Amino acid sequence: MSAAAFIEKNKDRFLSELLDLLRIPSVSADPKFKNNVFEAANFVKESLEKAGADVAEICQTAGYPVVYGEKIIDPALPTVLVYGHYDVQPADPYELWDSPPFEPVIKKTTIHPEGAIFARGSADDKGQFYMHVKAFEAMMATGELTCNVKFMIEGEEEVGSDNLDAFVIANKERLKADVILISDTHMISMKDPSITVGLRGLTYMEVEVTGSNRDLHSGTYGGAVANPINVLCKMIASLKDENEHITIPGFYDNVQEVSDEQRQRLNEAPFDLNEYQGKLEIEAVHGEKGYTTIERVGIRPTLDVNGIWGGYTGEGAKTVLPSKAFAKISMRLVPGQDWQVIASLFENHFKAIAPKSVKVKVKTHHGGAPAVVSDSSVGYQAAEAAMEETFGKRPIPTREGGSIPIVALFQKELGSDPILFGFGLDTDALHSPNEHYGVTNYFIGIETIAAFFRHFRKLSQQ
Repeated sequence: MSAAAFIEKNKDRFLSELLDLLRIPSVSADPKFKNNVFEAANFVKESLEKAGADVAEICQTAGYPVVYGEKIIDPALPTVLVYGHYDVQPADPYELWDSPPFEPVIKKTTIHPEGAIFARGSADDKGQFYMHVKAFEAMMATGELTCNVKFMIEGEEEVGSDNLDAFVIANKERLKADVILISDTHMISMKDPSITVGLRGLTYMEVEVTGSNRDLHSGTYGGAVANPINVLCKMIASLKDENEHITIPGFYDNVQEVSDEQRQRLNEAPFDLNEYQGKLEIEAVHGEKGYTTIERVGIRPTLDVNGIWGGYTGEGAKTVLPSKAFAKISMRLVPGQDWQVIASLFENHFKAIAPKSVKVKVKTHHGGAPAVVSDSSVGYQAAEAAMEETFGKRPIPTREGGSIPIVALFQKELGSDPILFGFGLDTDALHSPNEHYGVTNYFIGIETIAAFFRHFRKLSQQ
């Protein structure tokens, strides 16, 4: 029996196992889910063991553990390292979900007429990394595993992977591989498969603005004492000019500009602006002047408020002048920008623009470096051939706006360009209520990963 036939025969079980994994609320950002995060790690370990790994273990870190697994069939053969993460984003606000976020359901949609799995983590990243586990099982069961394989599945990606650097540096020899596969990105569409060759970095900040030493009556003090919410809003608004250009001094100093030829190639990717706006139910796009939508999300840095709060937000009215206001602000970065440098520039600027009527605190949460990977390596050629085999169409190289800090870390510490081999779609509602992942995407991902191993061994030995 071929690996493809084994996958077809075991589709129901493969899907059922993924649903079991999705039922575990492994939210790394919220301490109340701590036990569930460890539960997910154990699930991954047991899945690797059942699939045929000779080694499957939970490696402790200062935070949540890394699950490591391997199957070495011949040290002389090429080795593939698979990276993924079993932790997920918080599901809040729960009331905006059409079904409970940790009770996965399969529903048909316009984009996924065959059905999509609705659950937190379905596309980011449980559904995607689990494809690799199932492809590994299929190859093991049919004798079609053509390369050595190692797995490194972590539990802190959604909170910045703070402990991953130390783990990678301490385990360089163990993690040594000829190519690294990461399925934590998306494709253009099922009709137009693509492989991501660039990711933006990230700097994530939190600010606190304090006025008076306590909440005040807005009638007694309003107009005489600074309102921190009003001040915070004005400060945030000043971070961009009328062209959506970020005003922080030095922010663009080291940005590596993309050539006109590269910009043209990016814009050759299939993109329908009306369809894009229709899916989001917006009447117009918005962003930095002088750039297309594709360029804005792929090659340009951004600054966005991810949350803002303060004062009274309960039912009814309370005429209060709040003592404090808060905001969480993220900046997506492009090659040339160092996330720690940007954090320092942001902090200095934000404090400098604060009026004397308030006090400001700035906290750096986490960050990661941007990355660009080669589209001419043996690994990329194997991924390209595998996708062409299963999709019937050559994939398009694209740049993606999200951040995966591990990519730059792998490049630096392991000396290898990862292949960003994602099978989700940009409509899968990552980090949002009603996150979902197409059932067809899941299975074609498994098939394509198995095909990658064949092509990679063949190309590596030429």
